[in-house]
Amino acid sequence: MSGVAPLELVDVVREYGGGRSLFGRRLPAHRAVDGVSLTLQQGATLGIVGESGCGKSTLARMIVGLLPPTAGHILIDNRPIDQFDRLSLHRKVQMVFQDPLGSLNPRKTVRQVLEIPLRSLRGMHAPARRDRVQELMHLVSLRAEFIDRYPHEFSGGQCQRIGIARALAAEPEIIVLDEPVSALDVSVQAQVLRLLQDLQARLGVAYLFISHDLAVVEAIADTVAVMQAGRIVERGGAAQIFLAPQHAYTRELIGAIPGLSAMPA
Repeated sequence: MSGVAPLELVDVVREYGGGRSLFGRRLPAHRAVDGVSLTLQQGATLGIVGESGCGKSTLARMIVGLLPPTAGHILIDNRPIDQFDRLSLHRKVQMVFQDPLGSLNPRKTVRQVLEIPLRSLRGMHAPARRDRVQELMHLVSLRAEFIDRYPHEFSGGQCQRIGIARALAAEPEIIVLDEPVSALDVSVQAQVLRLLQDLQARLGVAYLFISHDLAVVEAIADTVAVMQAGRIVERGGAAQIFLAPQHAYTRELIGAIPGLSAMPA
């Protein structure tokens, strides 16, 4: 859909708890996401950074349909997310998880892992699935002879490549990456980030990249939103955020990372 941002969040809220106790006393709700508005442009990478517990992963789970928002609107191609059935949504939006090995079914081979979305989301028959699995392995730079191996036979970086291939199998417009390299060694992180950039250039997919690691986000994001206690406290182009942060919390985060020294605001 030309000219339409694939993802837009408008005043999105997610609360937990609340209601009343056994004695009728009103219990306060915890607001994990508090009025977040964001736009992800086609083929771009929006980085969301903040400390653990700030609401980043809750936001991710709402975008992929695992949690409903308490209030506000999540729009996919300008259409409210609650108007999509599960299969239609998952053709549009996929997720790559933090734990590369834990996100893969240990009882299924790579071929079986990749065939599931090809069958359920793309409706492919066996011959087409076989060819597409080969293509997906090539896309993420894994050798064809790995196809019939199990997840425990791979390194963490290889498992994450399989997770990325699984997300790509649906041919989504958007991939939500929730701390996708935090469990990997630094050298492997760089390889996975380069892979993601190459895939974006080839396929035009948009990334919502969630991380507590500002150095990682600086390496991959076009725009950045800084999240604190459920709110977006600063947003802008990556260069602007890292060179001239305006919010005290952003300056504090950048100041805590060796090699990332922002210019004084």
